[in-house]
Amino acid sequence: MECQEEKPIIYTMENKPIVTCAGDQGLFTSLYTSLAQQLPREPMEWRRTYGRAPKMIHLEANFVQFKEELLPKDGNKALLTFPFLHIYWTDCCDTEAYKSTVKEDMMRWQNSLRTHGSADWVIIVVETNDTKKKNKTNILPRSSIVDKIRSDFCNKQNDRCVVLSDPLKDSSRSQESWNSLLLKLRTLLLMSFTKNLGRFEDDMRTLREKRTQPGWSFCEYFMVQEELAFVFEMLQQFEDALVQYDELDALFTQYVLNFGAGDTANWLGSFCAPVNNWSGLLLRRPIDMEKRDGIQRGEASLLDLRSYLFSRQCTLLIFLLRPWEVTQRALELLHNCVQELRLLEVSVVEGALDCWVFLSCLEVLHRIEGCCDQAQLAANCSHTVGLWAYATDKLKSLGELCGLVSEKGPTSEDLNRTVDLLAGLGDERPETVSSLQSPYKKLKEALSSVEAFERHYLELSHAAMEMYRAISRLRSARLVGKSLAEFYMKKGDPEKAEAFLQEALKSYVSEGWSLPVTHTRKQIAECQKLLGRTEDYLQTSALLAGDANLTMEERKHFCQEILTFAGKSEDQSDKVTLSMGVFSQLTRLQFQPATASVHSGAVLQVEINLRCLMPVSVHIQQLAASIHFDLERAGTNGRSKGARQTIPGTVEFSHDTSSAGPSSSSGGPPLELEEIQDRSPTDNSLNSTGVVCKNTHLVMRLPESISPPDTPNCVSPPAVTLKEGAQMLKVQDVTLEPGNNSITFTAPSGQPGTYTLRQLFATVGQVQFVLPHIYPSVQYEVYSQEPQLTVEPLSEPLLAGLSQMVKFTLLTGHYTVKKGDALQLSNTDTMPILPSTSCSARISNPTGELVGESALSIQSSEKVTSISLPATPPYHTLEFQLEVLCIIPSGSDHPPNERLTNGEVRHRPRSYSHPDTPMTAIDQRMSIDCPWSIYSTLLALTFYIPFKTKHSLLSAGNRKYIQVCVQNMSDKNFTLAEVKLTEKQNASLELESLNTKTQQLLCSKHSLFCLWEVRWQDDLPSCLQCVFSTNFSPLKQDVSAFKPFQYQFQLERVTTLYSVRAEILPPAGEQNCRSGFLCGLEVCITRLTEPAEGEIAEDSKTDTEGLKTTKLMYEVADSSSNWAVCGKSSGMVSMPMTADATHKVQIEVMPLFAGHLPFPKIKVLKYLPHTAAVAIQPDPDSCVENDSLSLLDKALDDGGGHGQHPQPRQRALCGQRRPAAEGRGHAASGALQPGTSVQPHPHTAGSGAARHRRPHHGGQRYMTLVARARPLFIKLNPGPGLCRDFAPGQMGSVSTLRVAGMDSPLSMTCSHHWRHYRLHAVKSQ
Repeated sequence: MECQEEKPIIYTMENKPIVTCAGDQGLFTSLYTSLAQQLPREPMEWRRTYGRAPKMIHLEANFVQFKEELLPKDGNKALLTFPFLHIYWTDCCDTEAYKSTVKEDMMRWQNSLRTHGSADWVIIVVETNDTKKKNKTNILPRSSIVDKIRSDFCNKQNDRCVVLSDPLKDSSRSQESWNSLLLKLRTLLLMSFTKNLGRFEDDMRTLREKRTQPGWSFCEYFMVQEELAFVFEMLQQFEDALVQYDELDALFTQYVLNFGAGDTANWLGSFCAPVNNWSGLLLRRPIDMEKRDGIQRGEASLLDLRSYLFSRQCTLLIFLLRPWEVTQRALELLHNCVQELRLLEVSVVEGALDCWVFLSCLEVLHRIEGCCDQAQLAANCSHTVGLWAYATDKLKSLGELCGLVSEKGPTSEDLNRTVDLLAGLGDERPETVSSLQSPYKKLKEALSSVEAFERHYLELSHAAMEMYRAISRLRSARLVGKSLAEFYMKKGDPEKAEAFLQEALKSYVSEGWSLPVTHTRKQIAECQKLLGRTEDYLQTSALLAGDANLTMEERKHFCQEILTFAGKSEDQSDKVTLSMGVFSQLTRLQFQPATASVHSGAVLQVEINLRCLMPVSVHIQQLAASIHFDLERAGTNGRSKGARQTIPGTVEFSHDTSSAGPSSSSGGPPLELEEIQDRSPTDNSLNSTGVVCKNTHLVMRLPESISPPDTPNCVSPPAVTLKEGAQMLKVQDVTLEPGNNSITFTAPSGQPGTYTLRQLFATVGQVQFVLPHIYPSVQYEVYSQEPQLTVEPLSEPLLAGLSQMVKFTLLTGHYTVKKGDALQLSNTDTMPILPSTSCSARISNPTGELVGESALSIQSSEKVTSISLPATPPYHTLEFQLEVLCIIPSGSDHPPNERLTNGEVRHRPRSYSHPDTPMTAIDQRMSIDCPWSIYSTLLALTFYIPFKTKHSLLSAGNRKYIQVCVQNMSDKNFTLAEVKLTEKQNASLELESLNTKTQQLLCSKHSLFCLWEVRWQDDLPSCLQCVFSTNFSPLKQDVSAFKPFQYQFQLERVTTLYSVRAEILPPAGEQNCRSGFLCGLEVCITRLTEPAEGEIAEDSKTDTEGLKTTKLMYEVADSSSNWAVCGKSSGMVSMPMTADATHKVQIEVMPLFAGHLPFPKIKVLKYLPHTAAVAIQPDPDSCVENDSLSLLDKALDDGGGHGQHPQPRQRALCGQRRPAAEGRGHAASGALQPGTSVQPHPHTAGSGAARHRRPHHGGQRYMTLVARARPLFIKLNPGPGLCRDFAPGQMGSVSTLRVAGMDSPLSMTCSHHWRHYRLHAVKSQ
């Protein structure tokens, strides 16, 4: 094998893993093409250490001839020149040739590998038919040669010897042999990669951990880790290669930051050397070997290191098809380099860094343009616009430095500086010599002349602005425009500069950047002054004079500019109108009086508070406010003050609405801040903390659709128009001091209506400051009020029958009460006006202050009371009091109606019930004739009757009594005297008073009962006309204060018709009634009088004997539960209509308790037939039909009905209440013996016995039970005509039993909620 002395040339970017080939070179050459093509076709899974994710890679190899020089020496850590696999090729099939030459060559080859510690090798034996034919003699089987090689060299690694059969033939055996060989080569090559790369990473990691030791060099470590990046790039793992450069970038950045914090490293000294070359980034070469050599030698500057590192990152990002990340990283790199040079205190020629940044920006942009088409560039201009703007800014800095921006052009010193800067660029690189638009040529041309610089600068500026606008970054576009405006200002073109400045100012104002607003306004003022736009300049000067961000000297300067122009004579210039908001702010407005409502002709003062924004005192010749008058809303309808609209007396103005009208812009959304913490993943320790805004997209959003408000922060205040009204508030010669000032106006109030303040303007010489709209709206009202007279009581309520004081209040309004004017009050009998010797009137002004007091002259006649009024000015209040008395109506007299003074018929007052008080109310109306009107004024006073009176007729045997109850419904205590009761028609009738006291106390909410006995001689009249009278007065007053009170009433049907007598008889053989035993109750009903004619005609009937009879209904009930009514509790009787006719009823009762028991309650009612007019529905539980029979099986009483009538209609036998029974002489005989126990009868219901009735329901009889609280046991004993016999099987049928209140029938045993009833039905025998 021929050995060549030439070293192989290795190009880094085209580098592939090195595989050496020893042995038969001719054989390898014949197979090289097929081997190089087929090796990378199939991917292999690369499993790496430290748990890193596996990857599929395609292996390529650089097959070179084996040379011992290629084997790595001790200490050489280069991976690019490291042979990862060694192959020995042979096609020997002759034993002698193997022993003589091949074996010895293999031994030398293996010894060399073993000497250098390389264990990655393989022997490939090629078998062909041609070889067999040439060596037919001394030929051994192929297997013997392979076995010899394996025994000689591969004792423990038989797989290191591979056989390739007929590689040049197209057969299945050949293809299978090729596949086996390629798989083996890929496997061995990948194993070598993994092993050697892992060893290299461990060594690199060890070297990095020594970075804190003295003598450690970053440049040496840089070359080692870059070697690893080259290997990854060689394997086409560009992401892993980029990670290596990013780690180097981060490591170097951390050292620079530590240096700035005081932690220095010795190796950083080489990077602190002065910068002598600023040629910019070089991205057109895959590897800048010049800068790499400088890093390897430790002679590179900071810019060289950064340039080389970024060029490698850029190359890998382009391989990864991420060109837009290149622009982002480039912008960060350029800004960071500027800061790192400052931190390391590197000496840089002035302007050199600007040149480096400018060239680097354009180099990156050209590199991106080279790998993307125009459509992609236009769609992704958001990634490149930052570089365009940065390059524009740096070119502007270079132009200012080299004198290319000034109007006079560059000086000799500027030219020398330009030459020095261009010299630092060096020669143009070979890659860009042929390019007409290279960054080098652009910079050199831009710095060569003023015209070229302007062309290039404008081109870059407009390109950046268009890109910003295209991606809707208007703030940035306006920032570039502001920089362009500064360029135009220095070039002496203020007109173009102002347009850009106004755009920038709009953005600053809308976002609230106060300092940029101030700075931009100063530039705008300078432009306006140069352009001669006086009004705009004065407006901007006023804004700046009130700007707190400026110094006091600057503010005074701008204020003096305004005052200087204002002091010019009128023939020199016209007046200028400016916005009030830039001069002063309206903060508060207050009316005196505070109601902001006065009558016509009254004095109304308006006090305004102005906060002057000027830094010095300003003399104002006139301060005025225009007023809009609205007659349609004038208060001329005589409405009272309480009915007029409420106008605030004080109006506060906020800063943002004092001059802008309705709010034209709303504040931005509130900041949503959130704390973030960066913690270490190992020990969870806090590394850093901060605050982020979660809604930045809302806070930083541009309100483009919102116009700027007319406030002191406005961009360009809108044109204001002065509108002078017919009526104005004016004040002359006012001096406004800096800060708050108070000015008072006198408002016009001659004509009634609503006055609205529209504009406020101040005149300072030739300058007028105008507030075009006062917002919120400020109004005041001037009203013309008609005279109004009101009457109200001094105390509530007004009580009838007692003298009461009422207050007359006259609001004069626009009317002037003259001497001799009088009020004419109509007199009434029911409410006379009491004369008074001393009555005075009080006169007060609209504020309530007393003006005067004068005596009233009151003259009364039969019909009219005249009250002479004192002289009273307009819009004053006249008050006086009168004493009146309301006569309590007696209730029966109806005198004829009267007429008022105006001819209207006076109706008698009627009493009625008031919903708010239990007292009876009476409305008293009065008519008043006033001198200011031809119409009478009708007023009404409500009086309340303090008493409520009731009467009743009481009977006791043959005696009659009349009782009158007087109830005090008021809150006062009264004394009643001389209580009397008279009868008006019957003189023979005597009413004997049973009241012993002449005077009695009647307290509030209490009643007093008075009683008279009626005595008569012949016959008692059937109707009595009575009059109850007494005198009353409030408690603790003398006799003169007593007032009369009468109550008339009528009593009808006074005569007693029936007498009811009851007697309880003990059981047979007993002297006294015993509890639990049945007793007899005998009720005797006796007719006392002969029937009257009307009574006979009304409801009498004739029986078989010719006697007139009437039907009565009786009922016995014991509501106190002392007795159990066991017999029939109610029934009907037919009473003869003759005197002394008697009917007796026997009823069974059972005492339930021992002791002296009151008699059961007995009711006797007159039965009305079905055709009667009066129909009162009875209580079904208190009046029921007699359907039950005696439990002792007694016969039915003669008067007991059979239930054939419908429910009876009932009414009392007389119109007045009377005792239920007369005389109970046998009550003692019904007393129970002490200690007797009462046992309920097993077939009785006890104290809660149910009463039931049996109405008809279509021919079928039902028994309805009224529910009671205890179990109910009922035994049915059918009597004559009660019901038919039960049929077999019908006993207890659900169709025959019902319970009141329940919809469904009941069975024999049922449950109703928690109450149970057991019903026992017994069939008739």
